[in-house]
Amino acid sequence: MMNQVFLIGRLTDEPELRYTQGEGLAVAEFTLAVDRGFNSDDADFINITTWRKQAESCSQYLKKGSLAAVAGRLRIESYTDSEGVRRKAAKVIASEVKFLDKKGSDEPDF
Repeated sequence: MMNQVFLIGRLTDEPELRYTQGEGLAVAEFTLAVDRGFNSDDADFINITTWRKQAESCSQYLKKGSLAAVAGRLRIESYTDSEGVRRKAAKVIASEVKFLDKKGSDEPDF
């Protein structure tokens, strides 16, 4: 079985960095706008979650509008909304994030 996702797009806002209460692990979440390709006016907005050192790097070096490539796995989560309706949401758990913007003075050397 295989569950792999590869995306290239631009961040819609700044990454949100937080730390888990129990172990203090870094978690960053952001949304990537990915063009559909067949019509440049259409885009999908994909929620991305990164962990540990990668989360801290994303929080430090990515900003709204940054171009990034994400490799990871698709995860479907179920929840009940405030009106009691069962809903599902898709997100990508990133295993790798590449910063694709031109290198500036405050960007990492990787």
